[in-house]
Amino acid sequence: MPIAVFSLLLVVFSLTTGEFVIVGILPDVSGDLSVSISAAGMLATAYALGMIVGGPTVTVMTARIARKRLIIGLVAVSVAGNLGSAVAPNYGLLLGARFVAGLVVATFFAVAITTAVSMAPAGKQASTVAKLTLGMNLGIILGTPMGTFIGQNLGWRATFVAIAAVSVTGLLLVLRFLPAQPATATGSVFAELRVFADRDVRLAITLTAAGNVGIMTVFVFITPLLTDISGFSSDAVPVLLLVYGAGAVIGNFLGGWLADRSLMPSLTGLLSVLAGTLALFWLVSGVQVFAAVLTFVIGVLAFAIIPGMQTRVLATATAAPTLAIAVNASGFQVAAAFAAWLGGRVIDHDALGLRSIYLVGAGLTLVGLTIAVYSMRRDRVLVSQP
Repeated sequence: MPIAVFSLLLVVFSLTTGEFVIVGILPDVSGDLSVSISAAGMLATAYALGMIVGGPTVTVMTARIARKRLIIGLVAVSVAGNLGSAVAPNYGLLLGARFVAGLVVATFFAVAITTAVSMAPAGKQASTVAKLTLGMNLGIILGTPMGTFIGQNLGWRATFVAIAAVSVTGLLLVLRFLPAQPATATGSVFAELRVFADRDVRLAITLTAAGNVGIMTVFVFITPLLTDISGFSSDAVPVLLLVYGAGAVIGNFLGGWLADRSLMPSLTGLLSVLAGTLALFWLVSGVQVFAAVLTFVIGVLAFAIIPGMQTRVLATATAAPTLAIAVNASGFQVAAAFAAWLGGRVIDHDALGLRSIYLVGAGLTLVGLTIAVYSMRRDRVLVSQP
């Protein structure tokens, strides 16, 4: 892996850890600031809202800034947000600091992808995206438990200091190894926004949201699914989440490799297999051996679809790729929020219940598959036209 790409990966790792680590330190934050667990949970929502709002707005506002300078500025804001979280004297200021930390994440991820892809050899764009996505994988399966451990032993404020320190380390590597690149936009804001007039761009972004919402609905409730339906003890859940994470790392690189060779056919194939696997999980979820194996398999498939989806957005939004990727990241967060809401409604429904989450996830994935098939056929029609 080129050191320039690694420097970006390290920052992605720190930003992803910053998003998810709050889950592990919620009781500590709640007790220290004398707020309820549900109120402390809003700290995760504040970060996500920052990403949703910041994705399009920050990207448009910074489109004319040279890429390396912009990356430095975005990471600096993230570091300030995490240090602000570490020293926040009360819940209100902590909530605001979390929002600020999340505000630049979607834009950073978009700039990091477009910058890394611009340095990639021909035919290796999706594999390069997969290398950056590895930072997300590691943030979830390594960064979050490490941050939780730090918080439990040194206090929750130390967790945010550690995240800021990792971001600064990545920033120092960016300063040293990332080559300077010009801004991606030279025209007006309205010229950038016109990229969304393209139907293929809109389809690509919709594909990301629809293709991921099914597996996210399952993942949000994976712990009660494994304990209440499959019968695992609560002590086994961390191990099973590591199994899921191991599958995610493998799937990430597998998806990049497949997308480099055949983008849309590989995406449609992976979504088909994912829908079928979720339906199979519903069928055999009461058998622990099968549940453990399928936890690994859905980890592989959940992250195998991501490099191809990001590459599809890049391929369709050549006029404003950074803005499109940023909006794509914001759309992903909206889909995650919808997945949590929908899953809760399904669980509360008397005729459905917890186990049916698997079937709902499969059905939602089929919606994404339908969009992928339509996009692929549309591509073939456009190519065949004189």
